[in-house]
Amino acid sequence: MTITITAFERSPDGGKGLARDTRVRWALEEAGQPYEVRLVPHQAMKEPEHLRLHPFGQIPTYEEGDLVLFESGAIIFHIASHHAGLLPDDANARARAITWMFAALNSVEPPILELVIVRFVEGDKPWSKERLPLVADRIRHRLGQLSVRLGDADWLDGAFSAGDLMMVSVLLRVRPSGILDEFPNLAAYVARGEARPAYKRAFAAQLAVNAC
Repeated sequence: MTITITAFERSPDGGKGLARDTRVRWALEEAGQPYEVRLVPHQAMKEPEHLRLHPFGQIPTYEEGDLVLFESGAIIFHIASHHAGLLPDDANARARAITWMFAALNSVEPPILELVIVRFVEGDKPWSKERLPLVADRIRHRLGQLSVRLGDADWLDGAFSAGDLMMVSVLLRVRPSGILDEFPNLAAYVARGEARPAYKRAFAAQLAVNAC
C-alpha cells in the first residue's frame, strides 16, 4: 500500500526543515519506505476534507490503506514499529529509544515552541520583552540537562534510533536563536543527525517544494 503524507504547500520557514513533515520524511527515508506527498495550502488546512485527517487542522498526516494518523510523534512511532532501522531489537533498548521520543516531545520541545510564540506571535505584546529571557532560560536549563546526559556520546543510547531522530528534529527548532551553540556537544549532535544520508534526502525533498 502506498504511504501518503501531507505537507505545507508553502512552509512558514521557507524550506529550512523545521516543519514537522520533515521529521516524518526523515523517518521514512531511514526505514527505506517510499512515500508520496500531498501538498496542502494553508487555507485548505481548516476545510472539512483535511479536518477528517487531522482534527486540529495541522500537518503532517499519514495515510496507508485504511489507516490515517496525525501527530508527528505518533506517525514516527508507527513507522519505527513496523519497519527496521529506527528501533533496536533488544526489548530494553527499544523501550529506552521510545522514552527518548517522548522526552523530545514532552520535555524539550515545549519551551522551544514557547520561544517561537513569544518572538513571532506575541512579539508586539507589551509583556513579550520581559517574557523572552525567562523562556530562554528555561530552554537553557533543559538543554543543560540534555547536554550532561549526552556527554561525548554520538547518540543518546547506543546506536542511532527514533529517539535521536525526534530529538535532533526538536533541537533544530532552537538553533536560529543561538542557544544551541551554547552547548557544543548538542550542536555537534544535531550536525551528526543532519549528516545522515536519510536526513539529507528528506531535507532536499521538502526544500525542493519551497524552492519552486
